[in-house]
Amino acid sequence: MIQSVKGNGREPDGPPDLFELMKKLTGGGRARGRSRGNFGGGVIAIILVVLLVWGAMTSFYTVQPEQRAVVKRFGSVTGITDPGLHFKIPFGIDKIQLVATERVLKQEFGFSTLKTRQGERSTYSAAQFEDESLMLTGDLNMIDVEWVVQYRIEDPIKFLYQMREPTRTLRDISESVMRRIVGNMLGSEVLTIGRVEIQQKAGDEIQEILDQYDAGIRISTVEMQDVVPPRAVQPAFNEVNEARQERERMINEAQKRVNQEIPNAEGAALRTVAEAEGYATERVNRAVGESARFSAVLHEYQQAPVVTRSRLYLETLNEMLPDIGQILVVQDGQMSPLPLLDVNRNATGGDK
Repeated sequence: MIQSVKGNGREPDGPPDLFELMKKLTGGGRARGRSRGNFGGGVIAIILVVLLVWGAMTSFYTVQPEQRAVVKRFGSVTGITDPGLHFKIPFGIDKIQLVATERVLKQEFGFSTLKTRQGERSTYSAAQFEDESLMLTGDLNMIDVEWVVQYRIEDPIKFLYQMREPTRTLRDISESVMRRIVGNMLGSEVLTIGRVEIQQKAGDEIQEILDQYDAGIRISTVEMQDVVPPRAVQPAFNEVNEARQERERMINEAQKRVNQEIPNAEGAALRTVAEAEGYATERVNRAVGESARFSAVLHEYQQAPVVTRSRLYLETLNEMLPDIGQILVVQDGQMSPLPLLDVNRNATGGDK
């Protein structure tokens, strides 16, 4: 059969055409025998072209600015490459795993972000995560806590190969730590003043556990989004909260009144005491002065009784006569009084 093909002189000069090759493959036994050699050469050429294209396509890879690439060769890690265009051994010998080390990732607890399109308001859903967000506080109250853990991949090799499911492990650790911290606090503290303390404690403890696991993850922040009572008891809780606010308002008003009245009372008391002390000092000083004056007069009286007695008499008249006013002398049988001495003449009109 092969000899007959050669005797006809139909051996092709170049690579066979694919259409003609398919016709020969679907033809009779004579055609198959005649094209067997040509088909083998064409297949080899196609395989070589495929290998070349495959090798060229698998020889290079690109790492984005926020990524790092972990290079594996026959399943063993050979290194980490930085952003840019890199060469690797083709045909699947070197395999690349890209890890976003410069991007801040997050885990949401108690809710899920449904829509975050640019220019539109984000929407959230918390209906399917009640088992995750409901917690028991230290005073045996149920509370609904939603929070976010933001983290970065610090070591790509540890993140990929130190633990089987690092993100799931991070989620379990975060939930466990948050439940323990909330369970050790009062419900009122969790709802009001304790949020900052919870965030700090949770971030530190989560990072400490991840360091023990050598997970290659660095916690950036832990942020509490929404802390509310469960929906079933929310009306009652609102009433209790309003009562507490009213109590705080009344306490603040009473404290304000206390702060106003006590200083006023203390000031009045100090003023009264100061006045009493001043009056006592004045009376004592006046008594001391009077006693000293009396002692001086007594000493002068003992030296010259007559002169001292006259001087005292005149001084007494000088003090009392200005207060007497007009002096009238009335005789019996006269109709009008006769002014004998006008003491106040100088004060009322001079010589008139």
